[in-house]
Amino acid sequence: MTRFIHDQFAKQYLTELLTPYGQVETSKDITAEVRQIDVSFIPSPDSSQSLETLGILGKMAENSAIFEPFRNPVSKSEIRSCVGKLFDIHAELERQAKRNDTRINETELPQLWIFTPTASTDILESFNGTLDIENWGEGTYFLPKGFKTVLVVIHQLPSTPETLFLRILGRGKVQKQAVEELEALANNNPFLADIIELVNNLIAVLSARQRQEQDIDQDDQELIMKLSEIYQQQLEGIKQQERQEGQDRERRAMIESILQVRFGEVDPQLATIINPLISMSREEFTPLLLQLSREELIARFN
Repeated sequence: MTRFIHDQFAKQYLTELLTPYGQVETSKDITAEVRQIDVSFIPSPDSSQSLETLGILGKMAENSAIFEPFRNPVSKSEIRSCVGKLFDIHAELERQAKRNDTRINETELPQLWIFTPTASTDILESFNGTLDIENWGEGTYFLPKGFKTVLVVIHQLPSTPETLFLRILGRGKVQKQAVEELEALANNNPFLADIIELVNNLIAVLSARQRQEQDIDQDDQELIMKLSEIYQQQLEGIKQQERQEGQDRERRAMIESILQVRFGEVDPQLATIINPLISMSREEFTPLLLQLSREELIARFN
């Protein structure tokens, strides 16, 4: 079974995304029964980063939150278990407040967000889940207010940039499309480099299980293929960048050497023409360096 793998991935993934914005705990123990919640988040009032970067996930993280991601469609029993853990957390916070002779505001109690790829009509009706289209759009079902619990049906979320970080936790085509979108964003966003690395680590684990002929379903097989393709593209991009950087270093050394031989030193004025020369081929810049005077070189490139 690959559920454990994806549980670990989801925890690491949410931790990586949310850490810049506040305090994150995973597998947090609660009560004497030693039950655990997957991800606990407390926003930092001093964070200089905007949660808008995370889209809807950022909106969820504006206040204290508990995240429980499920790889397979969540069951009624699993929902009840999550709500039970939420109430244990609430009770503990209220006891702490009482010991400190303070009162805790209802808004300070964390809200539970349950992520599930799909959910049947029976599940949604059983827990009286209702949509708030105006504020949250499709796919986000709020249980009665006192439960402070929301069921997020990932495959019902619209395919928009705001839902991207949640759709990564989906399955099959939904997850595959989200991974492709994430890859496109990562090309110009250093913030996502660690996330892509985390996704790539998932390939290695799933691929190892596939080689050992362990239980890998069709969705995971397709995901392995897609992630492997992205990984190879990234690897080739890194190699190409390294080759280019190596060529640029060689050209810089050659240009500086010629300038020193001709003019004795590379002063600040001559230094300004090096980068424009590097962008040219050797066949182009060599004659210029050998034939033009110092003043002509500076005038040509400035």
